[in-house]
Amino acid sequence: MVTITVDMDKCQHYGQCCFEADDVFALNDDGQLEYVKEADESRRADIESAADVCPM
Repeated sequence: MVTITVDMDKCQHYGQCCFEADDVFALNDDGQLEYVKEADESRRADIESAADVCPM
């Protein structure tokens, strides 16, 4: 399993991570980031890519 953490003090809710791993990251109806805390190891590359595209 891959453990996922997001520093919500830094997150500006641009949503770029959602394009890389939309089954892990999503913006809710209020524009706030929601994400799963753990994902299957097979998702690691997409999750790391999501972190890489984050402008923050």
